Amino acid sequence: MDIFQFIGFLGMLCVVGAYFLLQLGRVDANSMRFQVINLIGAVLLIVSLCVHFNLGSFLIEVFWIGITLYGIYKILRERKR
Repeated sequence: MDIFQFIGFLGMLCVVGAYFLLQLGRVDANSMRFQVINLIGAVLLIVSLCVHFNLGSFLIEVFWIGITLYGIYKILRERKR
């Protein structure tokens, strides 16, 4: 396993871990913690995919990052109110 595969593995752990925490009720889907864990995971997976490229996986991570950034924006907008 090279360093980029390891980075991708850590990213996968973040994304799956966030979803598992959600299912356990330890985080809320609208919490900043959940969003940040997802964002870190997706970014790590993108880094891995820049070396071991797969178009389908790359595109899903781009969308995952976009959706997560929107979720963070909503949380920050609500905090201002």
